[in-house]
This record gives sequence, C-alpha cells and structure tokens, in this order.
Amino acid sequence: MPRFSVIVPAYKVQAYLHECLDSVLSQSYRDLELIAVDDCSPDGSGALIDEFAARDPRVRPLHLAENQGLGPARNAGMAQARGDYLVFLDGDDTLTPHALCAIADRLKETGEPDVLVYDYARTFWTGETLRNQAAAQLAEEGPAPFRLEDRPGLLQLLMVAWNKAYRREFVEREALTFPQGYYEDTPWTFPALMAAGSLATLDRVCVHYRQRRRGNILGTTSRRHFDVFEQYDRVFQYVERHPPLARWRPVLFRRMVDHLAVVFTRPGRLPREARAEFLRKARAHYRRYRVPGAPLTLRHSLIRWGLHRTYRALRAASALRRGLLKSTTRLVRSLRATALRAHYRVQRTLPLRADRAAFGAAEGRGCNPAALEEAFRALTPHIRTAWLTGPDRAAYWTALARSKYLVHNAEFDHRLVKRRGQVLIQTQRGTPLGHMGLDLQERPAAARDLDFERLLEDVDRWDYVVSANRHSTLVWERVHPGDYTTLEYGQPRTDLFQKATSAEVTRLRTALGIPEDTVAVLYVPAPRDYRRTQASPLDLERVLRRLGPGYVILARTPGPVPRDARIIDVTGHPSLTSLCLASDALVTDYAPVMFDYAGLDRPIVLHTEDWEAYDAARGTYVDLRSFPPGAVARSEDELIDVFATGHWRGSRSARLRAAFRERFCPYDDGRAAERVVRHVVLGEAGLPAVIPPGERHPVPSAAAGLARASQATLPQPTGSLTVTDSL
Repeated sequence: MPRFSVIVPAYKVQAYLHECLDSVLSQSYRDLELIAVDDCSPDGSGALIDEFAARDPRVRPLHLAENQGLGPARNAGMAQARGDYLVFLDGDDTLTPHALCAIADRLKETGEPDVLVYDYARTFWTGETLRNQAAAQLAEEGPAPFRLEDRPGLLQLLMVAWNKAYRREFVEREALTFPQGYYEDTPWTFPALMAAGSLATLDRVCVHYRQRRRGNILGTTSRRHFDVFEQYDRVFQYVERHPPLARWRPVLFRRMVDHLAVVFTRPGRLPREARAEFLRKARAHYRRYRVPGAPLTLRHSLIRWGLHRTYRALRAASALRRGLLKSTTRLVRSLRATALRAHYRVQRTLPLRADRAAFGAAEGRGCNPAALEEAFRALTPHIRTAWLTGPDRAAYWTALARSKYLVHNAEFDHRLVKRRGQVLIQTQRGTPLGHMGLDLQERPAAARDLDFERLLEDVDRWDYVVSANRHSTLVWERVHPGDYTTLEYGQPRTDLFQKATSAEVTRLRTALGIPEDTVAVLYVPAPRDYRRTQASPLDLERVLRRLGPGYVILARTPGPVPRDARIIDVTGHPSLTSLCLASDALVTDYAPVMFDYAGLDRPIVLHTEDWEAYDAARGTYVDLRSFPPGAVARSEDELIDVFATGHWRGSRSARLRAAFRERFCPYDDGRAAERVVRHVVLGEAGLPAVIPPGERHPVPSAAAGLARASQATLPQPTGSLTVTDSL
C-alpha cells in the first residue's frame, strides 16, 4: 500500500501534462502511486499517459470510455486508489520539488490528520509566480491536529481540492465524491473541512497553479457557469443531513454570495443574454439560504436586490475616479520632473564643491561605496559626504551637479552631465565570476535589456575603477574598455573583515538570533539567468533535518525562504559583509560573495548541480570545478555528505581555500579603501604596503560553534554519494 495516491485527471492538457506527471514522479519522496485518468481526451493526453506508464510502474493509467468531466474523472481515480492519503493534481498544474516529502513529514508530525491543508502559488505564462494571498491561514502555530472550529479561517481559502491531502479511510467513511459540472470543488471542499475529525496545516507552497493565457475552463463564456447554483444546493443539503454542522451556515452563506457575485461580475464568464437570468437565480438563492445578521455589502446588495444597473453605475463611477486620480498623479509627476530638470541645469552653473562627495550603490547604502565613504570621513574630514537618495528629490540633483567626487558600484545616472573637475569612481560589485559588460553581447539570457551603447557612454565618464585583484583588472579593462585608471588595491568592502573584533562578531550573531554553540551556515545562491522565476536550488528544510540540531542556516535566496526556526531569512539584511562575519561557513554556487568570503579563511562549500546550464546562459571566467575555494557538491545529497563526513572543514578544503585566497584576495588586508582615498583624493604616491594573505591576523569567529561541529558525529545520509574528486 503506497503512502500517497496522486490522482491526475487529464482532458485537453497535452501541452502541460508531461510537466505535470514529471513533477510527481521526480519527487524525492518515492512511496506513491500516480493514477492518471484520461477523460476521453481528444488530444494526445491518453498516449502520453501510456508512455509514462511504460517507463514507471508507479503510474496506473485509466482511460474512460467517454468524457465525463473533472469531477467524475477524479471519482474514477479514487475508486482505484490504494494509498493512505489522496492527493489531487490537475493536469496542467505541478507539484513543487520535495512537496510530498514535506507533506509526509507534516502528516507524521501531526498524528495522521483526516485532512492536511497546504499552500500553492499561481504561475503565470509571463513567468511570474505569486503566492496565495491568504497564506497566513496556514501558519503552523498552536496545537495540531485541530478541529475546524479552532481555525475557521480555513473556510476562507480557495475552494479547491488540490491544496489538501485527504486520508482515504476518512473519505470513504464520509462517502465524499465529486459532482458533475463546473465548480465541482465547492461541494467537496466544504463538507471535507466540516466533517474532518482532525485537521492540520503545512505552511509551504506545494502546488504551482498554472494561470493559462487561454483555455482555462472558468475563463470561458458559457451557460455552464449556472452550475454554481446546484453546487451550493449540494453544500446546504449536506449541512441539513448533518444537523451539528448548522453552525457553519452563516459562513457558508457569505461565501456563496461572494462567489455568486464574482461569477456575475467577472468579465467573460456569462453570455450577455444570460446575465439577467443568472441574477434572478442568485436572488432566489439569497432568499433561500439567508441567515439572520447577514452583512449588506455592495456585492451582497447586488445579489439581494438585483441592482445590477446601480452596481454597474457605481463601478463605472469608481473606475472614472481611479482614472482621474491616475491622470492627476501623472500630471503632478511630469511637472515635478520638469522642475527637477530645471533645478539641475541651474545647479550646474554654480561652482563645483571640492569639499563634497556623493555615494550611491545598487544595494542602498552598502557594498564598496559604503567602505569608501567611511575612508573619506576618516582620512579627509574636510570633505562632506552624502548618499544619493533618489532622483525624485532636489538634493539628489544638487549632489550630482556640485559634488567633486561621485562614487558608485553600478551605472551612474544616465542623465548625469559630467562637469570639468568632477571625479567619478566606479567600485564595481565584486570579483567577476559570470560574464559582464560587453561579453554579455553573446549571452542574451543574461544580458536581458542591457543597453550596451548606454553602458559604454557610462564607461567614458569613469575616471577610476577599483579592482580587487589581477583577474578583475583584466576582465574589467576588456569588458568595459575606456580611458579610466584601474586601482588594483583590493575589495574595499572586505576591510571590515580585518577590523572586526570578537565582541562585534558576537553582537552580530546575537542580533541575527543565532543560538550559541551552533554552526551558522550562510547560504547565498546566485540568480539564474536561464529562469524567469527564481527559487532556492536547495530544499533547506531537508538539508537541516539531515544535518541535525547543531546547525542553523542564514538564507539569502532569490526565492521564498521556508518558515523554520532554524532557517533565518536574511534576504533583506542591508550588509552581506556583516552576514559573512556572523557565519561559520558559506554555501553558494556561483555568487561572487565566495571571493570575499575566501578572505575570511572560513570553510566554503559549492553546490554546482546546474553548472552546465548556468555556464551556458551566463558564461564564466573561472572554472570552479578545477579551481574551487573548497569542497564541491554536485547534488543536494552530496552537499549533505560533505557536512556529514566533515570534508567541509577538512585539511584538503583548507588547502583549496588557501590557493583560492592567494589568487583572488592578495590585497584584502583591511586597507583597500584607505589606499583608494590616499591616491585619488590626497594624491599620495607612497601607499600603505600590502600585507600578504599568509601574514594577516586571523579574522575573529564563533569558535564554539565550529568546535561543536568538529566533535559532532552526523548520521550518514541514506544512499550517500562519494564526494567529488575536487575535494
């Protein structure tokens, strides 16, 4: 008997069915059966199901003799199910990676509830992913399992069958089935939640709900939308057959009225000639199921009184108001922009201020410009520094027009007119690993909308480019060709590493909520140019479960971060440098932070599962497989193995890190920013000597956590893999 029976009905979804079925069969949790129901589909869906069944014995194909609709197709699949729990998935949707593993774990944690409710995200054809707006209802807080009266907010969630796992014995005992027609989930979802003796929630996106550009059933114009009335009749009939459930009538009534209003007001659902008839039936249902104390909102008034003309008039007035507000806002913005441009022209006629320096950064107030600003204030106190706060303020344009020194780590404002005597310092944003600048001309996925002509115009305004090492110098001068002077002085933002004290590191860890005697692993994956939507390449919850309680993860990921007590979301933290100091080890893939982190001389582990895809889309200047900064894992299991065996902090990893540090951190001795300011501003020729990497003082760290890690014996992962030879 499998743990899960995943039931997938298929009708006219041949373009999406392969991805759907593959998302189930590729789950890390293998104990499942996939019941794929061909609802007599006229396209190639049935043949595709048979192909999957021939390759994987877990697939059980079921072909219906005639088209019966989504509800009966699910019923046919349920009749064949043998699993402990039923999971429904539409043929054009997908399970997220490791979803069934998370569901199985949560079911075990909560004592095998009748129904487990999990989250979903809408995925659009544009590539955008939007998580369910009512996700707060799924918070894993308080005792679990529970009854519906303990969490009535679950009735406010989307009325669908595919965001829940149902215990099969419970479904059979309650004789739950799907009806025919549109909105078939309604008379299934409400009875299932109300009848469940135990419920639990999983605060994790387990389903990607595809929003098709065309072909969505509920987006088609049809009289079949009238089916919604019969579906609510079935809901209230169920309540009448079970008197203890009468307390839920007020909630069900409000949900029904809201739902009827949505069907009526949503463009494209009802034929124009059927709208009046629909509203009459909606009024009849309102009177039939009305409960005392029902609210009288605008939508409820529409259904109760049939005031569709008044409703349309109010909506038209509201739309007119919004249009006027937008027009007024655009006019005000246009006038303000004109005034700011005039202000900038006036400021450019005034003398340049030699005692002013303005700083900007893509990250806000951080990175290399922040380190240079600190050096300006320390070495040239007569120069006043300011940050470029935004082009919608007059102070921004005043600073651009009158500051002698302008410092940035990204593109300067293209409207900037460089004045005689102004000095522009480009600090860049780190040592380049992926292709940059003109090299992106052959990488359209990575270049996206980069304007190369504007890029070169910006380069022509630079006076100095700060470089961390010889590798960076050679790359920047080739991909950003110009007449600037390269200052190969080190990475200014890493100066903090050499200046930090043990007390400051302890304060950073305390502020982040890192428990004592734990190993803090900083996880910083790089964005993927070949993906429209970004997600964490690792299942952080699974990794932590395998590593044990002695670890926490500081997650700085491009996608959503799981909610877990031992996963600290630092995505919005203003200082990546501070996060490096607070951590004991770095896990990354292709993020340039590895070059900075090597200067800390702390363990680095690379996870390069999609190296070929990343290299094909972006291109790389360093082959990390032949010259890594530490242990290399080519899969999630290998990564767990690296930590379980201790290779992450072994002697070979230390030797690799030392060689990497020697090549990419030769000047990161804590005085890089000082050298820049002394040369550019003070005009000094004799700059502070560089301390070689092997002679620098060790950076303070949380030694207790690392000591605990060295003494801990982790269980070997099941089916653990041999770590790659690059260790």
